[in-house]
Amino acid sequence: MAATVVSMARVLLGSAISKAASAAADEASLLLGVQKEIWYIKDELKTIQAFLRAAEVEKKKDELLKVWAEQVQDLSYDIEDCLDEFKVHVKSQSLSRQLSKLADRHRIAIRIRNLKSRVEEVSNRNTRYSLIKPISSSSTDERDSYMEDIRNQSANNTDESELVGFATPKTELLKLIDVSPDDGPTKVICVVGMGGLGKTTLARKTYESKEDISRYFSCCAWVTVSQSFDRKEILKDMIRQLLGADSMDILLKEFQGKLLVQVQHLSDCLVQGLKEKRYFVVLDDLWSIDAWNWINDIAFPKNNNRGSRILVTTRDAGLAERCTSEPLIYHLEPLQMDDAVHLLLRKTNKSEQVLKTSENMKHIVTKLVKKCGCLPLAILTVGGILATKKIGEWGKFFEELPSELESNLSLEAMRRMVTLSYDHLPSHLKPCFLYLSIFPEDFEIQRRRLVGRWIAEGFVKARDGVNIEEVGNSYFNELINPSMIQPSTVNVEGVVKKCTVHDIVRDIIVSISREEKFVLSPKDNVTSVEEENIRHVAFHGNKCSEICLDWSSVRSISVFGDRPMEPAPSFCSPQLRMLRVLDLEDAKFKITEKDANNIGALHHMKYLNISGTSYNFALLKSLGKLRCLQTLDLREGNISALTSNMMELRNLRSLRCSKRLDYSYFNLMDNPKGCLTITMCFPMIFTSLVNFSDRANLIAEVRMACSTCWSDTKGVRVPRGINHLKKLQVLEVMDIKGTSKKVIQEVGELSQLRKLSVTSKGATEDKYMIFCASIEKLSSLQSLHVDSEGSSDVESLESKLKEDKTMEILGALPNLMLLRLYRNAYVGEKLVFRRGAFPNLKEVDIYFLKQVREIIFEEGTSPHMGSIEIYGCRLESGIVGVKHLPRLKIIAVQHDDDVAKFDMLHVEVDTHPNHPVLQMSNVQR
Repeated sequence: MAATVVSMARVLLGSAISKAASAAADEASLLLGVQKEIWYIKDELKTIQAFLRAAEVEKKKDELLKVWAEQVQDLSYDIEDCLDEFKVHVKSQSLSRQLSKLADRHRIAIRIRNLKSRVEEVSNRNTRYSLIKPISSSSTDERDSYMEDIRNQSANNTDESELVGFATPKTELLKLIDVSPDDGPTKVICVVGMGGLGKTTLARKTYESKEDISRYFSCCAWVTVSQSFDRKEILKDMIRQLLGADSMDILLKEFQGKLLVQVQHLSDCLVQGLKEKRYFVVLDDLWSIDAWNWINDIAFPKNNNRGSRILVTTRDAGLAERCTSEPLIYHLEPLQMDDAVHLLLRKTNKSEQVLKTSENMKHIVTKLVKKCGCLPLAILTVGGILATKKIGEWGKFFEELPSELESNLSLEAMRRMVTLSYDHLPSHLKPCFLYLSIFPEDFEIQRRRLVGRWIAEGFVKARDGVNIEEVGNSYFNELINPSMIQPSTVNVEGVVKKCTVHDIVRDIIVSISREEKFVLSPKDNVTSVEEENIRHVAFHGNKCSEICLDWSSVRSISVFGDRPMEPAPSFCSPQLRMLRVLDLEDAKFKITEKDANNIGALHHMKYLNISGTSYNFALLKSLGKLRCLQTLDLREGNISALTSNMMELRNLRSLRCSKRLDYSYFNLMDNPKGCLTITMCFPMIFTSLVNFSDRANLIAEVRMACSTCWSDTKGVRVPRGINHLKKLQVLEVMDIKGTSKKVIQEVGELSQLRKLSVTSKGATEDKYMIFCASIEKLSSLQSLHVDSEGSSDVESLESKLKEDKTMEILGALPNLMLLRLYRNAYVGEKLVFRRGAFPNLKEVDIYFLKQVREIIFEEGTSPHMGSIEIYGCRLESGIVGVKHLPRLKIIAVQHDDDVAKFDMLHVEVDTHPNHPVLQMSNVQR
C-alpha cells in the first residue's frame, strides 16, 4: 500500500514538474513575444514623434490634419505609457519575479496588441484622406509676411509711444551706440527683450533720428531678418540701401546674358563697397546665431576701422551675448506703471480724469495695465478695443480677456507675438513651456522645482557625460534667454533661482495647452468638467471640481490654494496608476490613512512633493514601494526618522526631509517630561471630548510630539542603507545626533552627492570625527549646510566643526561652492580661509557663530568668492583680507558695530577693483 502511494506521488510530482516546465517555456515564449512587440511599438513611437514635429506648422491651416494629429498625439502618449508599464512591471524585475507576474504581462500584451491595431487604423485613415502632404514654404512665407505687418503696425505706433516711456531708453541706447565721429573697429550693439516690448519701435526711433545718425554715418540700412529669410534678397536689399539703387542695377547688367547672380557675387559687391564707408545697419528681429554668423561673415568687411555700428534687436539674451559683449547689450524693460496707464488712456482717447471718477475705475485700469505686463504692444492693442467700448464695460472686458485672446481678431497680433516664439521653440522645449500653464497667475516658480518636474515627466533627455539636472537647467535658460519666462530671483552669480510668467503669455499658453489637451485647470466657479484624455491636472483655488476623465492617463497632479479644498480630495487613488508627479507643496489639506496606504500602488511615481502637508506615519511605509521615485520632498513634516524600506528607492536623486516643530495642540519641546502625561491621557482622544474631525490630526501630533520630545532640531534620523542610494545628489536635513555612526560613515559613499544639510546639536566627538571623514570623500559636493540649532555658547561644544581640521577638510573639496555655518556649528575664535583652499567657493554664510572673533582671507584663497553674509556674530577682530578675493560682489553684515575695524573694512571695499557692495541691514553703502 505504501509503495503504491509512493508510486502515485512520484507520478503526480512528475506530472507537476512536466506542467511547470511546459508553463515556464510558455511564459518564456510569451515574454519573448512581448519583447518583440515592445521593439515594434518603440519604432512606431519614434516615427510618430517625428511626424508630430513635422506637422506642427501645417496642422494649424488644415482642420482635418489637426484632428488626425490629435489622434496621433494621443496614440503617442498611450505608447509611452505602455512602454513605462513594461519597464516597471516586467523589464526591471528579476527572472523569478517576471515569471510570477503573469497578470501584468498578459495585460501589457493585450494593450500592445490594441496599440498595434490603433497604429494600423491611424495609418489607414491617413491613406483614406491623403493627410500627409509635402510641407511647402508658403506657410513660412505667410507667417513672415504676417509678422512684417505686425512690425509695421508697431512702427506706426511710434509717435503714440514716443512721449510715453521711450525718450529715456532712446537716450541710453544712443550712449551705447556712441555716434561720435571717431574712427575705430565696428561695434555691435544689441537691444534685448520679449516680444511686444517695443524693441523695433526703439530701434526705429533711433534709426530715424537724423541729428544723431544721418549726420555721423555716410550710409544706413534697415534690414528685417525674421526667422527665415532669402539670402539673395537680403543682400540685394542691403546693396540698394547702403550703396544706392544704381549699384544694384550696374551689378545686374554685368551678369546679364551670363550666369545668374550668385550669393558670393552680391557679397563681394557689398563688402567692397563698404570697405571705406562709415555705415550704420539695423538688423531687426534676429532669431538665430546661424543667421547672425552668416550675415556678419558675408555682408560686412572685416577690417573696417571707420567707426561703423551694427544695431541688432532680438528676443534672445543668449544670442545677444554671442553677438557682442555685455556692456553693449541694452535690456529693454517694460514701461513704468504711470507711463503704461498714460499710454492706455491716450489710446482710448480718455483723460486722466477718468481715474478720479471712482476708486473702482482706477483699480480696473491698473489691473488692465498689469494684465498687459506694461508691454507697449499689448497696451496699444487692448486700448484700441477699449476705445470702442463704454467705460462701464471695461471691467467685464478684463474678466473676459483670457477668452478674448482666443477669439477676438483685434487681439490676434498680440496672440501671435507669443505663439511665434512658441512655434520657434525646438520640439524638446515646447512641452517644457506649456508645462508652465500648470502654475497659477503671478506664481513665483522655483527653478529647482520646475526642472525636477520636467525630468520626472521625461521632457529632459540625458546627454553623455552631462548630469541630467544640468541638461534641465540648460532647458530653463533656453526659455529665459528669449524672454519667454521672466527672472524674478537671481543670485549673486547671476543664476536665476525663480521665475514668473507674464500674465498675457500665461493666458495664451493656457489656451494652447487646452487646445493640445495638455493641461486641465478647472476653475473654482466650475462644478463639473468633462474631458477626454488629459495628461496634467492642476487645481487652483479651494474648490475641488468634479472632473469626468480617464484618470488612468493622468501623469501629474498639482494643487495650489491658500485654504483647505472642499470637498476634501483624494489624490492617491489606484485609478491614477500612470501618475508620475504629485506636487502638493502649495496645498492645504491632510493626507488620510487610506491615501497613505494607496500611494504605494502608484508605481510610476517619480516626483513627490508633500512638504508642509499634514500626513501620518503610514505614508512613510508606503513610500518604500515607489521604486521609480527620483525626487522626494518631505520638508516640515510629521516625521522624526525615515523608515528602512525607503533605502530601497535606488533611483532617488533628491531627498529633502525635515521635522515640523510647531504643533497646534502640543508644545512639548520645552517640556520633554510632558510626553509621559500625554501618553497617559492618550485614551481620552477617543472620547466625545474630542471632535471626530480633529481626532486623526490630534493622534498624528501626539505621536510626533512624543517621538521628538527629546530633540528640538529640524533634522531627521536616517536609517542604515543610505549608501545604497548611489544616485542621490541631495540629502537634507540629516540629524547627526540621532543617526548612527555606521550611517554617517555610509554618507561618505554617496559619490554623486552635491548638496548636504545636517543638524549637529548634541552630537558626540566621535560622530564629529566620522562626519568629517565622510565629508572628505564627497568630491562632488557643491553645497554644505551645518546647523547646531539651539546651542548656547557653552553647551555641548563636542561634535561641532573645529578650527584647524575643519577648514583643512572643507578647503580641499574641489567643487564646494556654497558653505553655510549656522548657530555655533563651528568652534574657534578664528575662521581662516587658507592660501590655495576653496578653489570653487562662491558664497559663505555665517550665522550666530558666537565664538568666532575674526574672519581671515589669506592671499590666494577662494578665487571665485562672490558673496559673504554675516549675521548675529561679534567679530571683535574684524574681517581681514577681502582685498584678496578678486571676484567679490557683496558683503552683507547685520550692523556695522558687529564688525570691529569697520572703517578699515569700508576702505578695503571702496578700493577693491571689483567694486563690491557693502550691505548692512538691507541698506547698501
